[in-house]
Amino acid sequence: MKITGLNLMNTIKGFLIDLDGVLYIEDQCIPGAVETVNWLRQEGFHLRFLTNTTMVSRESLVNKLLRFNIRTEPEEMCRTAWVGARWLAETGVSRVQLLLTEDARKDFARFQITNDQPEAVVVGDMGSAFTFDVLNNAFLSVKAGAQLIALQKNRFWQTKSGLMLDAGAFVAALEYATETEATLVGKPNRAYFDMALRDLGLFPSQVAMIGDDIHTDIKGAQAVGVKTILVRTGKFRFDRELHSDMQPDWTMDSIANLPGFLGSMAV
Repeated sequence: MKITGLNLMNTIKGFLIDLDGVLYIEDQCIPGAVETVNWLRQEGFHLRFLTNTTMVSRESLVNKLLRFNIRTEPEEMCRTAWVGARWLAETGVSRVQLLLTEDARKDFARFQITNDQPEAVVVGDMGSAFTFDVLNNAFLSVKAGAQLIALQKNRFWQTKSGLMLDAGAFVAALEYATETEATLVGKPNRAYFDMALRDLGLFPSQVAMIGDDIHTDIKGAQAVGVKTILVRTGKFRFDRELHSDMQPDWTMDSIANLPGFLGSMAV
């Protein structure tokens, strides 16, 4: 029998929450998002914020949420670049070539950043800074033996002015040119979700994922046994058309509907 909202209240102890498209779109907070996060904290739910955003550092994301009056701790922010840096350090890599913005590079302060014989080429999102020379230098490093690491492989993301090409397209170009499959760090990688669950200290059955991306958020979470809530904000309507065969456990118009869905006070 499918779990109802009220039963979910008794089984779910924590939430994994995507950022872009769920809590905000660029510099615009989604109505009701602040109230919902505050309500979840008041009710004692454990939270982790999972994002494939690679344009800014973890510190910048914490400060961005604070500007929306959403208070978070750095430890709650499971940002892909920070996770990637942690993973590379654990595997013994010390020399990296970064296809990242200057702000996002802050998460790699422990590494030697170089374009000369790196051990790994790390690809995130650089927006308009992606140029032929940047991609060609990365191509040459991988052909010379460097690992190809993709912080995320999103096809596109939602902005105020419409859809925008994301890092996945540039990762795919490097994979094609180098005949190498990139190691994926971010969502929907199982290890990424496993790490978030370990940080929460909860079993998958005690956690729900809230996201707007049917592939990276919903499919990734379901693969580790986490219940899923798809919101109709962000990239939902574009992404849903591409992955109509994938079904979340629940769908709602916005994260603002979550308290009411759980059978408690509405936002």
